Amino acid sequence: MNLKEINSVYFIGIGGIGMSALARYFKFVQKNVAGYDKTETPLTKTLTTLNIDIHYTDDIAVVPRAFLNPKTTLVVYTPAVSQDHGELTYFTKQGFEVKKRSEVLGIITNDTFCFAVAGTHGKTTTSSILAHLLKETKTPLIAFLGGISEDFNSNFLLEGTEYSVVEADEFDRSFLQLSPNVACVTSMDADHLDIYGDHSALKTSFQDFVERIEPDGKLFVRNGLPLKGITYGIADDADYCIENLKVSNGSYVFDIRTPKGLFKNAKFHKPGIHNLLNGLVAFAMALETKVSGEVLLEALETFKGVQRRFSYVLKKESFIFIDDYAHHPTEIDAVFEAVSTMHPDKRTLAVFQPHLYSRTRDFGEDFANSLSKFEGLLLLDIYPARETPLPGIDSKWLLDKVANSDKKIVKKSNLIAEIKAWNPEVLITMGAGDIGQEVSKIKKELAYEN
Repeated sequence: MNLKEINSVYFIGIGGIGMSALARYFKFVQKNVAGYDKTETPLTKTLTTLNIDIHYTDDIAVVPRAFLNPKTTLVVYTPAVSQDHGELTYFTKQGFEVKKRSEVLGIITNDTFCFAVAGTHGKTTTSSILAHLLKETKTPLIAFLGGISEDFNSNFLLEGTEYSVVEADEFDRSFLQLSPNVACVTSMDADHLDIYGDHSALKTSFQDFVERIEPDGKLFVRNGLPLKGITYGIADDADYCIENLKVSNGSYVFDIRTPKGLFKNAKFHKPGIHNLLNGLVAFAMALETKVSGEVLLEALETFKGVQRRFSYVLKKESFIFIDDYAHHPTEIDAVFEAVSTMHPDKRTLAVFQPHLYSRTRDFGEDFANSLSKFEGLLLLDIYPARETPLPGIDSKWLLDKVANSDKKIVKKSNLIAEIKAWNPEVLITMGAGDIGQEVSKIKKELAYEN
């Protein structure tokens, strides 16, 4: 497909974080852009400020006429949309060029020097750090991110088209549409078992992804993963290794031992060993652009973060409010480690919204073990996303497995009152559903009381 011959791009599921980044790209390259989504969100509102037409009813009659010509229109859809979706069915039957988001991403990045970040955890933070490093070193790049970078307040960055930074998403095997020049794999924990069936199939898919790296390309792998590549780690035998790690005034200070020399007194401000590893591999990948390591260290120190990735919503002496996207047991463990390191001996309340019935079922015991570590737990109903309920799987089923005695199921309508009654020193909201939309409400109510 030649994108130059396309005049209009229509998105089904335009409000998704990955889809909205693509919509921004096509708008920047002066294509007509419009789309459908199920509900209005802050992301869709932002897109409409770019004069992108969005509607919220599955009805081909409300699609703008400019997008109904199959010769000049590309239709992009997310796999989260059902195959019997009315508009998707119409465009498919009428002979339009219809492609998944991942296919289009592969086409766009094919003519660039592509950096791809893969892993069941850490993709968004790592790719955001990498994009920040490259931007700060004046590298001509385009970046498609799975979150809103706090450094440029967007999930999309266009500073040129010579290089690209993308998340290589394992969901629906989307990353098999990419052919990166430099890639990394941050983690390979079991996830998306509704797609893969078992952990071994997921691991096989990661191996398939690795084989798509260009013949003269490079792979960076977290030390200990069952893949062959340039390794990275902390205080171990990795090729890129963090040494002499200290915590000073809530930030990490360390040295980086690399095949290209020793870089001393690096600083990184995002809490959590998992985030520190993300910063390390982003630094290692960025070195492949031949930029000075010392210059990259300066850029690493200025990284602000990604919205909903251990984001400090409120940070006072008497009260701390942290919001995180964590929706897998390993991610919840990482949040707990970061909180324990940066804010020890403080009374901590976790608010968690489980994401997907299948994920809750598949990792019920692991979720329970991870959530039991917090002093208090408020559990919201499961966010279904693309799924229908599973018999016997609900938040009560999960709560019964949690060992913590200070636990409760709450409704969003009563959440703030329950938080106030608990009166925590540290509050953490976690989940990949719509819990993020509650954060501003919680902040508004609690900012005046602490």
